[in-house]
Amino acid sequence: MEVRDSFGKALRFVRHRRGLAQEDFSLVSSRTFVSMLERGATSPTLEKLDSLCTVLDTHPVTLLALTYLLGSEAPESFEQLLEKVGEELRALVEPD
Repeated sequence: MEVRDSFGKALRFVRHRRGLAQEDFSLVSSRTFVSMLERGATSPTLEKLDSLCTVLDTHPVTLLALTYLLGSEAPESFEQLLEKVGEELRALVEPD
């Protein structure tokens, strides 16, 4: 599955869990664009991702993590994914 497709699934999943309609994004995006994202027809810029996540009341990293959990050929559990990301972040930001 392409990342665009799994992002669309993640966006739709979170939107439904939050009880939002595509029209609820009207201050940051058109309903048509949200529909295109959810169908995997396009992908957002970082700025658009941030705006969408503001409406979703969800951190962008959460939406991206869900994207990779839904799109993985051999899915990791979210605990494994969070552990891996945490280790990578620590290695990048902690002094040697």
